Amino acid sequence: MDSAKLTRYGLLSVSGADAREFLHAQLTNDIASLPADRAALAGWCSAKGRLLATFLVVPTADAFLLQLSGDLVPTVLKRLSMFVLRSKVKIADASAAWNQYGLWGEAREPKSLFAVVHQADVIVNVGERRYLCFSKEEKPTTAAEEQWALDEIRAGRPLVTAATQDLFVPQMLNYEKLGAVDFKKGCYPGQEVVARAQYRGEVKRRMVLRAVPAGAHPKPGDEIDGGIVVDSAGGEMLAVMPA
Repeated sequence: MDSAKLTRYGLLSVSGADAREFLHAQLTNDIASLPADRAALAGWCSAKGRLLATFLVVPTADAFLLQLSGDLVPTVLKRLSMFVLRSKVKIADASAAWNQYGLWGEAREPKSLFAVVHQADVIVNVGERRYLCFSKEEKPTTAAEEQWALDEIRAGRPLVTAATQDLFVPQMLNYEKLGAVDFKKGCYPGQEVVARAQYRGEVKRRMVLRAVPAGAHPKPGDEIDGGIVVDSAGGEMLAVMPA
């Protein structure tokens, strides 16, 4: 099985007696009923419904791990902590506590999409015989991180970074199609804007997969062909373009 160390991501740990309730009230997806053996995509929005971060939410024995772009960890940690108030919740930067790896190869446990197994490592199935591994140990690697980024791009999974923070409502990144927005769960920051965009058809720009133009080296946030680049790797990119 090939593996790559993933350095583009950071991790937040959200723990405490009220952690589940807190995340449910802040994120776009249903965290209240998230099983211990399932991960979920979710977004965190501003009051204007723009994504401040995209997360993979992974339950562990004593906390929820939120995988996000590494360059957003300090700002998201500070801003999200402002909402804790009197809740029994602790939010911490867990980026140094866990090594993150991408794995490719033969089918292994867990076998369904976004299923999680908790062993010595935490393993998440992200589809197409690819797995995320969160480990306390250093492991040898055989592949480049760019291949993981390219596979995520081909899977249509966006990663909001510092360059694209607060630019897109979730639907611009197809987040509702990825199962990352629950329209029945109730209030969260920006919920009214997100719901209005969904039910009134107000989304005029959408994320699409495209080949990078010859000679271009786009970075997140760059404008290209009338759109905004979300991510790029291996000659392919995700960009939010006029619908």
